[in-house]
Amino acid sequence: MDLVLRSGNVYGSPGATAVAVDRGVIVAVGSDDAVNGLVTGRTEVVDLAGRLLLPGFQDAHVHPVFAGLNLLRCELTEQHDPAGYLGEVARYAHAHPELAWVMGAGWSYDAFGGDQPDRAMLDRVVTDRPVYLAVRDAHSAWCNSRALALAGIDRHTPDPEGGRIERDTGGEPTGVLHESAMELVSEVAPRPDAAEIRRALLLAQSRLHALGVTAWQDAILGDYGGWPDAFEAYLAADAAGLLTARVRGALWWEPSRGLDQLDELRARRERARTAGGPNFRAETAKIMQDGVAENFTAAMIEPYLDGCGCATDRRGISRVDPAHLAEVVSALDTAGFQVHFHAIGDRATREVLDAVRPVAGSRLRHHVAHVQVVHPADVPRFAQLGLTVTMQALWAAHEPAMDELTIPFLGAERASWQYPFGAVRAHGGRLAAGSDWPVSDPDPMRAIHVAVNRVGYRFDEPPLGPDQAIDLDTALAAYTAGSAYVNHCDDAGRIAPGLRADLCVLDRDPFAGPPDEIGAARAELTWVAGRLVHGG
Repeated sequence: MDLVLRSGNVYGSPGATAVAVDRGVIVAVGSDDAVNGLVTGRTEVVDLAGRLLLPGFQDAHVHPVFAGLNLLRCELTEQHDPAGYLGEVARYAHAHPELAWVMGAGWSYDAFGGDQPDRAMLDRVVTDRPVYLAVRDAHSAWCNSRALALAGIDRHTPDPEGGRIERDTGGEPTGVLHESAMELVSEVAPRPDAAEIRRALLLAQSRLHALGVTAWQDAILGDYGGWPDAFEAYLAADAAGLLTARVRGALWWEPSRGLDQLDELRARRERARTAGGPNFRAETAKIMQDGVAENFTAAMIEPYLDGCGCATDRRGISRVDPAHLAEVVSALDTAGFQVHFHAIGDRATREVLDAVRPVAGSRLRHHVAHVQVVHPADVPRFAQLGLTVTMQALWAAHEPAMDELTIPFLGAERASWQYPFGAVRAHGGRLAAGSDWPVSDPDPMRAIHVAVNRVGYRFDEPPLGPDQAIDLDTALAAYTAGSAYVNHCDDAGRIAPGLRADLCVLDRDPFAGPPDEIGAARAELTWVAGRLVHGG
């Protein structure tokens, strides 16, 4: 026996206090007395001291390499206002005179108090180089004048398909680019080399393991919005034995192309099967059907409001033509690809549901992330079609982006339709969970806190849609067994004999404390296939 964990509280097995592991597999779950008999001279014994033992968390929608690159570049998430952003950009530029561009990410629209950033702000702090800064949700970029000039963007540049160049009242580009318009600048910016991408991946892996995460689905592998394609980095890390997590890659489906790209996806899938190691596979295709509500690119059935209750002419963007989306989904399903959708607006969600109808109940376990605004008539359809909802539960709370940039432009009725996790579950729908890091905090327990309370941890706000809250057991199951289901990790997500020893130990039992302290729980120990990857 390699490992025995005892004197704890085993989640999902009432009365069980101990687990035995041999060669990375759980072989026994029971009482201390029952498991103690399996201890040999080579067994490592860990005293859990009453702590809660959980299956390892699995993140079903995350961008670890993007997050790792943010940490290595000009990282803005710790700043909360324009002065803080500009100060950090100036400091970073001064500290890195050798860089031809200043690249970074992490700013938020709500920091600008209803306004938007513009190029002139950046021009004042970086005068000698182009600047490209992705917004925290990766759906927009903020550039200075030099970056726009290098990309040839001026008042005569048309909006690209699936994107928008923000302009002032005179028609001049402001420096903010949305969706596919980001690529106008990102394509002329320097690309990180293989060494930097590997550093980013391994840094992110360490952060995720420290939060109890043992597996994930990388939600975009491909060239997107200035971010590099991490496919080769995963292959190389896995082949070298450095990828300790199990990773399922979602290959980027280019919205502007058609079925001609399917052969390329097949070739990449086969390369992942044959050229790497055991922990990385690329069996999923990622379709981003719309944008985000904060910049009015989320696809809505009815128009956005102007903030004062009057309808505008904005309805958002459907990035894949809805008339062809079902054909794309059917072709991917026939080719053996799981489809991982991004849908924020109620129209995008409906388009996805309609497109999945011909492949309802597919064995490939298609899933849709975000589902921020869902028309009530569509809520029962997730269960009917077998489409899993991968929730970003951390977003289902009042905070500045919600209260200042979303609710006023949706109106009260649509705002009440947001993040209907409770209703999806009540209708028999399946829930998985993901963080969307670096868009938001990667900590599963902070997201689980919001799923249960509909309030951010230590936030003094009323709950957002409290009728859509789910209980703690359902939320934990979504982040473990639910995500393991969509990640096709059928040998994980639970603690039972015969399953992999992907496990984590929390420093406290969230079931034993008040619901408003769920988010305080921290992962102290994490094992992947019986190997300790965090703590100790």
